[in-house]
Amino acid sequence: MAKAVMIQGTMSGAGKSLLTAGLCRVFAQDGFRVAPFKSQNMALNSFITEEGLEMGRAQVMQALAAGVKPSVSMNPILLKPTDTMGSQVIVNGEILGNMSAVEYFAYKKKLIPQILRAYEKLQEQADIIVIEGAGSPAEINLKENDIVNMGLAELLDVPVLLAGDIDRGGVFAQLYGTVMLLEPWERQRIFGLIINKFRGDRNILMPGISMIEEKVNIPVLGVVPYESFDLEEEDSISSRLNPDRKNGAVDVAVVRFPRISNYTDFLVLETIEEVSVRYVVKPEELECADLVILPGTKNTISDMKWLREQGFEKVILQMASRGKVIFGICGGFQMLGETIKDPLCMEGGGEICGLGLLSMDTVFGKEKVRSQVQGEILSIGGTLKKMSCAAVAGYEIHMGHTALHTGVTPFALVKDMASGEEKIDGACRGNVYGTYLHGIFDEGETARELIHALGEEKGIELPKLKNFDFKEYKEGQYDKLADMIRQNCSVEKIYGRMGIHESPVR
Repeated sequence: MAKAVMIQGTMSGAGKSLLTAGLCRVFAQDGFRVAPFKSQNMALNSFITEEGLEMGRAQVMQALAAGVKPSVSMNPILLKPTDTMGSQVIVNGEILGNMSAVEYFAYKKKLIPQILRAYEKLQEQADIIVIEGAGSPAEINLKENDIVNMGLAELLDVPVLLAGDIDRGGVFAQLYGTVMLLEPWERQRIFGLIINKFRGDRNILMPGISMIEEKVNIPVLGVVPYESFDLEEEDSISSRLNPDRKNGAVDVAVVRFPRISNYTDFLVLETIEEVSVRYVVKPEELECADLVILPGTKNTISDMKWLREQGFEKVILQMASRGKVIFGICGGFQMLGETIKDPLCMEGGGEICGLGLLSMDTVFGKEKVRSQVQGEILSIGGTLKKMSCAAVAGYEIHMGHTALHTGVTPFALVKDMASGEEKIDGACRGNVYGTYLHGIFDEGETARELIHALGEEKGIELPKLKNFDFKEYKEGQYDKLADMIRQNCSVEKIYGRMGIHESPVR
C-alpha cells in the first residue's frame, strides 16, 4: 500500500498547493512513484484529461511536478462556484448538478465512497501520495461533515503537516489557534508545523519557534522562505491577478471578469521576459495595450453584462476599429459574437447581445463540451497572419455551441483526441480572433509566434524569444521548488513519519 502525508493549512492561501507540489517533486526525484490527491477542490481553474473528464488545475500542476499524467482520481470532487451561494458539483470528472451551499453541506458525506475509490486507484499506482487539505481544519461550523481535512485524514489514517502563512502576519496565533480548536484525536495526527512564506532573519524567529513548539507540543519541521514561482495557483485569490505587473516591450491586458476562469492560460505569457500581462478592471486600463484578451468565465451572460455596465464595450470596439488585436478565449470568444442565448438556464438563463465583432451566435444546451484537442491554425489574416498553419493543442471546457455565419473564417481545425472527430474551432476577422481552446499558448511555439507578431507590429525585435521553451521553463520551476523544500524542511523526518527509510530500487 502507498505511504501518504497530508498538508493542511491554517487558512486559504497558506501555500498548501505549492508545498504539496514541492513534496511531490522531492519524492519523485528520490525515485518514488508519486501522486497528489485532494478530495474536494473549489476553483474555477479546471482542466480536461485525455478521457475528457474535468478536474482542478492545481492537482494537474502537482501531477506534473510528480512527473505523472493528471487523473481525476487525484481530485474526485470539484466545486465550481456559480454565485456567492452555490456551485456546480463535479464528481469524478462528470457534472453531478448545481447545489446551494446548504444542499451540498447536507449531501457531501454521500460522496465518501467516491473519494475512497479514487484514493484506492492512486494506491495501486503510487508509492507515496501527497494529500492537500482545503481552507482550514479548524472551521468549527464545517467540521461535522468534513471530507477534506481532518475528517479525510481519519478516513485514510494519514499523518498531517500543518502550514501557516507568516507573510500575512500572526503565524503563531494561526498555528496555536488552529491546533487548540481541534479535538485531541485530531491534534495527535499533526506531527509537524511549517512556517511558510518567511522573509527576514531566522535568528529573530527562533524564540517564537521554541515557544510555539512548547505550547502545542508539536515540532516546527520547516521555515520556508517567500519565493515567487511561475506555476499555476489555486484560484482567484492569486496575487497574479493584481494589476501591478512588470513593464514589458509587449503589453497584454486581460479583462478580469468577476467570474474569470482558467486564467492559467496566460501563465506562459507572464513568463516571457519581454511581455507584461495586466489583469484590468477599468476600461481606461486597456488604452495602451498591444493585445486585449477576453478570458474564460464561469458565466458568460453575467460577465457580458458586467463588461457593458463597466464601459469596456465602447473602448474595446474603438480599439478594434483602430486595428488593435482583440483575442477571446472560451466565454470571451462567445462575447465577441452577436448573440448569446441560455434558453435552458444552464448558467442562469437569459439572452444578451455580444460585442458583434464576429458574425456568429452561441446557444447553451444541456451538455458541457469537454475534450483535449490537437490541430493547426488555419489561414488567418491581420497582425497574427504569420501564425497561420501553426500547430496548436489545448482543451475545451464550455457550455454552448457557436454557429458561424456564412463567410466567417474559422480560427483552427482540430481533432478531438478521445473520439478522433475533426472540427473547426473559433473564428476571426481582421485583428479579432477567438477560440474555445484553453492552454492554446502552452504548446509548441504558439506563444512565441504570438508575441513575435505583436512585436513586429510595433517595429521592435525581441531576440530573447528565440530561446524560450515553456515546458523546459516549468520543469526548472518544479526543480527550484523542490530545492527550496529540501533546504528548508526536515525531509528525512517526513519520510520517517511515513515509515520510509530508504529510496526504492527500480
